[in-house]
This record gives sequence, C-alpha cells and structure tokens, in this order.
Amino acid sequence: MALDTSPERPAPVRQIANAISGWIDRLGVVWVEGQIAQLSRRPGMNTVFMTLRDTVADISITVTCSRQLFDAANPPMVEGASVVVHAKPSFYANRGTLSLHARDIRMVGLGELLARIERRRQLLAAEGLFAAERKRRLPFLPGTVGLVTAPGSAAERDVVENARRRWPAVRFVVRHAAMQGTGCAADVIEALGRLDRDAAVEVVVIARGGGSVEDLLPFSDEGLLRAVSAARTPVVSAIGHEPDSPLLDLVADLRASTPTDAAKLVVPDVAEESARVEQLRDRSRQVLAAWLAREQHALDAVRQRPALADPGSGLEDRRHEVEALRDRSRRTLHHQLDRATNDLGHQLARVRGMSPLATLRRGYAVVQDDEGHLVTDPDQASRGAALRIRVAEGRIHAVVTDATPLTEELE
Repeated sequence: MALDTSPERPAPVRQIANAISGWIDRLGVVWVEGQIAQLSRRPGMNTVFMTLRDTVADISITVTCSRQLFDAANPPMVEGASVVVHAKPSFYANRGTLSLHARDIRMVGLGELLARIERRRQLLAAEGLFAAERKRRLPFLPGTVGLVTAPGSAAERDVVENARRRWPAVRFVVRHAAMQGTGCAADVIEALGRLDRDAAVEVVVIARGGGSVEDLLPFSDEGLLRAVSAARTPVVSAIGHEPDSPLLDLVADLRASTPTDAAKLVVPDVAEESARVEQLRDRSRQVLAAWLAREQHALDAVRQRPALADPGSGLEDRRHEVEALRDRSRRTLHHQLDRATNDLGHQLARVRGMSPLATLRRGYAVVQDDEGHLVTDPDQASRGAALRIRVAEGRIHAVVTDATPLTEELE
C-alpha cells in the first residue's frame, strides 16, 4: 500500500527504508544468472561478498553468501566465472542497499567448462604429471624439430620462419592436425606419436594461434596430456597467446607464450651465439695474457735474485767450505792413523815381550831329545845321548858328556 504522505506530513527516511525492506522481503527466492565480477573475502567474517554482472547489459548487483557455501564450491569460484545463483533479494535499510543472499551457487556455460578443466587439473596434479622433476631439458641445438600444427596456419609460418631466421640450418618435420573441433585431440595425439617415434626428431612443438576457451578446450584433453607426458621427446607447448593457459602448458616440458616465442626457445640465435663465442674468445685471450704477464713478472723477479744474477758468487763460498771440510777430514784421518799406529806399536811391543823368541834372545835355550821331548831335568839326559838345543838364532846338536842336577851344583 502507498504511504499516506504529503508535503505537510512527509514520512521520515527510516519509515521509507523499512517499507522498502518489507516490500522486498515479501519477494520469493529467484534463480539469477550472471558473471562474477568481484570477490571480497574478508578475514574473520563469515560472509563473502560478490558482484554479479550481467553478461549483456552494464548492470550488476551485490551477492552475499556464507563462507561455508563459498568454500564448498569445487572448483573454487574465481572472478570471471559464469554462475547461476539461487538467492533471495534483501534490502539493508541502514545503508539503503539492495543485495541477493545466495543459498546455492552453480557454474554454468563457460564456467562449467572451466570447472571441468579445474577438476581435471587437480586430478592430474595429484598424479604428479605437472611435477617439475618430470620436465626434460631441451637440446641446445636440435638438428631436427618436429612441429604439430594446422595445415597452412599462421602458427606454422611463425615457428618455421622465425626458427630459420635464427638458425638457418635447422630442419623441420611438420605433421598437420586439426587444431580445434571434436577430432583435434585425437589428431594431435597421432601426429605427436609419429614424431616421437622418429629418431631424428629431438624436440616437438605443438603450436596454434589464439582462440576462445571452447576452441582451446582440446588442449586440456586428458588423453592428449597423458600422451605428452609419456613421450620420450621433449615437448614445447605454444598454444594461443600469453593469457591462454590450457593444461597442455602445465604438462609440457616447456611453455611458449606464442608460436613465435616457441621458435626462439627451441633454437639459438646464430648472431647471438657468434657474438657470445667472440666474447668468450676475447675473455680467454685476456685471461691468458694476464696469466702470461703474471708468470713473466714472477720469472723476472726470480732472475733478479743474487743467486741467479751472479751464479758464481755462491760457488766460491761453497768451494771454501768444501776445502775446509776436506782439510778437516785429512787432519782427522791423520790423527786417527797416528793413534792407530801408536796403539799398534804398543801391542806389537807387548806381543814381542811375551814371545818365546825374545826370551831366547836373552840367552835362554830350549833343549829337546831325539824324540822332541823337552829336557828339563838332568836325569832325562844320559851320557852319550843326542840333544837338540834351540837358541835365538838357530839350533845346536850336542851329545851329553855329563849331567849334574841343580842340588849338587848348589852344594
């Protein structure tokens, strides 16, 4: 019912706001389709605020939902997703704002496609197909590059022309395939398999120009992703432009933002490499020259030492030392010989003093009978017996004429 108001009896703002709130509150629950333009998830609050925008007209409305409903969405809701919201209109009288309180949120259309891709990404990521350790390094200078693209496409021209401009000797093996539509994934898998079996191909590039999400959907096909992961040859993904991100970019060994960028990644630039070689050669020469200069300086310093400047100066000192040592050796040897000679003379004198011959020379004699027995007693020599007398200078043969004992001589 219309309020009974007049210029003389105007209604206060609170009354009008409460009336509007009551009218809107009587509206039932509605299904609303739109695109999420903004998301606001404030820490510590149980309410999530979103802005739902019409996909045709420039009209938007605020949507609120509980944190539990927002967190339960799989895949997570992101800005740009198309959704259908089951909500009840409500009017916040204190601020005079209209919003929809969501009871259910569902992704539809493009949002549904993105949701399926996100679920597939989560599944393959859990299997480890996107792991960094599975990525293979591209060869520095591949002799043959495999290319999978549409026949006569701008992507093929960009890859081939830019690669040959960078390195004219590069060779391409091109396998054409449908790059969109229902048979795209199967064609790309078949072309990739043929290139992977070619032993001459060292790297494979899958290239296509930009397009809509629906056009690029085959490059998120699970069969294609598993075929790329199982390939023995490194694979470069060059699908669409920089904002495009099919799942092939995640499983490939290297992602190129555009087909032109792929050409720059698979082969080096001959001019840059020549300049790098020249730079390294100059650096090598500088290092070698510096090393030679340093060694020459050290050699000059050694040559300037007194020992090398006048080698004979040290030899004269050493000659005097050798002569002094030689004289000391001779003196020592002479002293040792003199002492040895004196010792030998003393020992010889002792031996001579103890020799029986010395005793004989003092006038003693050794008397033996015919049988060689010593005669020490006159009773051993009978009259007429033959004796041999040993004196210092020889022997005397005698005959006993008489023998007198020592006792009789003493008497």
